[in-house]
Amino acid sequence: MPFVLYVLASAVLAQATSEFMLAGLVAEIARDLDVPVAAAGSLTSAFAVGMVVGAPLMALSARRLPPRTALSGFLAVFLAVHVLGALTPGFGVLMATRVVAALANAGFLAVAFALVLRVVPPERTARATATLLAGTTLALIVGVPAGAMLGQLLGWRSTFWAVALVSLPVLAGVLVTVPGHADGRGPAPAVRQELRALRRAPVVLTLLVGALVNGGTFAVYTYLAPLLTGAGGLGAEAVPVGLALFGIGSFAGVTLAGRLADAHHRSLLLVGGTIVLLGWVALALPAGHGRVTLLLVAMMGAAAFAVGSAVIARSLTLASGAPTLGGSATTAALNVGATAGPLVGGWSLSMSATGPAWAAAGLTALAAVPAVAASWSGGRRPGVRTPPSGGRRTGPDL
Repeated sequence: MPFVLYVLASAVLAQATSEFMLAGLVAEIARDLDVPVAAAGSLTSAFAVGMVVGAPLMALSARRLPPRTALSGFLAVFLAVHVLGALTPGFGVLMATRVVAALANAGFLAVAFALVLRVVPPERTARATATLLAGTTLALIVGVPAGAMLGQLLGWRSTFWAVALVSLPVLAGVLVTVPGHADGRGPAPAVRQELRALRRAPVVLTLLVGALVNGGTFAVYTYLAPLLTGAGGLGAEAVPVGLALFGIGSFAGVTLAGRLADAHHRSLLLVGGTIVLLGWVALALPAGHGRVTLLLVAMMGAAAFAVGSAVIARSLTLASGAPTLGGSATTAALNVGATAGPLVGGWSLSMSATGPAWAAAGLTALAAVPAVAASWSGGRRPGVRTPPSGGRRTGPDL
């Protein structure tokens, strides 16, 4: 893999840590800034909404910029607002920094996904995507727990300083490794042409699959603590263990998908999707069996992220006729799931101690509908690539 992908994955690590780190610091933020706990909790929701809205808007704003300029600009803004967040005495400013950080994060991911299609051959798209997504899984394993621990020891502001400090050398790496000019493949298609490519049925259906699968994953991940200590029958000390196991599993799943999805994407999606569905059901059943629950948590981290990574790779390939907006559509779809999943999971938890697992199973089962429809919607044989105007490659239908 080109070294630039590892630099981008490091940036994704810092950004994903920022996205999820406040979950364990809500009470402390509320106390320090003298706001209700619910208001402090809305910081996470604001970030998620900013990601959904920001992905297409930022991609459009940056589509004429060289990759280095766009990525370094988004990362510089991301770094700056974390410094501002660490210094602010007011909740309103902190909320604003979370929204701006989300916009910068969304823009960075949209451009980074587009860059994947430029720097690797088509047959290695899934592996390159997995390299990029490894930053998110490492955030779950290392970044988020470290941020929570740092916040408990030194205060919540220290986590903002830490993210800014980690982003600084990554920004330098982006400036050194990312191309500072176009790659010679001609100008980007017109916006109307890109939107037409994104409206193709296989693209829309694949993005819907990604949103539903990601929604199920975050329906469980967000409420992993009550699942472990409630239905799982474990003590509070098992929560960090469960989070770590889920993160380790997710890293393994993304790595596996990167090695298999390019050549065996259909089999991976079919077998992996079935495992994800059955796994969420199994997680909802063994109430009181703590060790079984922990084992399932690790397994589901691997299965859910393997399928999610494969879906992302397929969406980027199918949407390659929209080289600047395809990545933003993928980013937005994932964050629609990340926003809706916790809402569904929270509602289901109010009805049952294992509700989030059942909700995840339901969302995964629902994802089978667009997945099957996508597999039948294309009229070409898999693997055939027809270059659109401008010589750019397009991906096969599912």
